[in-house]
Amino acid sequence: MKHLLAIDELGADGIAEIHRLADAFVEVNRRPIPKVPTLRGRTVVSLFFEDSTRTRLSFETAAKRLSADTMTFSVGTSSVKKGESVRDTIETIEAMGIDAIVVRHGSAGVPWQIARWSSAAVINAGDGWHQHPTQALLDTYTALGHLGSLDGRRVAIVGDIKHSRVARSNIAAFTLLGAEVVLVAPRTLLPPDLTDWPVRVVSDLDGVLGDVDVLYLLRMQRERMTESLVPSLREYARRFGLDRERAARLGDGAIVMHPGPMNRGVEIAGDITELPNVVVTEQVANGVAVRMAVLFWLLGADPVPTHEEEPADA
Repeated sequence: MKHLLAIDELGADGIAEIHRLADAFVEVNRRPIPKVPTLRGRTVVSLFFEDSTRTRLSFETAAKRLSADTMTFSVGTSSVKKGESVRDTIETIEAMGIDAIVVRHGSAGVPWQIARWSSAAVINAGDGWHQHPTQALLDTYTALGHLGSLDGRRVAIVGDIKHSRVARSNIAAFTLLGAEVVLVAPRTLLPPDLTDWPVRVVSDLDGVLGDVDVLYLLRMQRERMTESLVPSLREYARRFGLDRERAARLGDGAIVMHPGPMNRGVEIAGDITELPNVVVTEQVANGVAVRMAVLFWLLGADPVPTHEEEPADA
């Protein structure tokens, strides 16, 4: 059984394969009825132990557009509140007959444990500070759509690197595709040891603005912080936030990305989100096609749908 637990497990060839599949599903999503029968009869479970809007809805939309049946597990109204363990929850859900589990959990490593307990395909939708592979897949897919290639391109990831699973997965994905990654953050928002990370680290955002092809802004993850790591959000915005003046200094063709949700006025000023090189909503749209590609890659048996095929009944 194949799983998608970490971006490193795919390698450059695996990333390219999912991107190729995503091209077909972008076309599907442009149809009047954006639905195909590819996963009819399959069941996909969303198992989110942490709050989510974009990732959860994106996966559920992707599964439904592939005609899969979906089950949504809500921790707040489940037996987890009565003390049920993750393993018991998995065994209960699996007894109902499922094919894939999309899991998000606050502790690193939980998706790997679930993959050992379950016969279903497991997709890591975020585990603690550790990994978020489908975010990296949709981010690299979006960047490639604008830049054509990532080989030799410069990517700056700015902000709360320490607590960010998005940063860890994106560093791996962009590096595998040939990009050079620079981290821009105060020392307090960096992991204590970066020895094995294939990155360059700077603390001056203004010094890299003109030299990057992708400026990737991270959210300050205050829900994961147990101490004050910056003097104030106002001071953080002054040093590391993107405003109109900084946006104007980006090079021609450079794009601005953000995984959402945005803290407007902190990492990004509210008045620049509509600029044409800010591709945040495009990331969300591409997320559906990329997650359709991931589900098909794990569960699909039929050929990838082409534009000649009739859509499934809505």
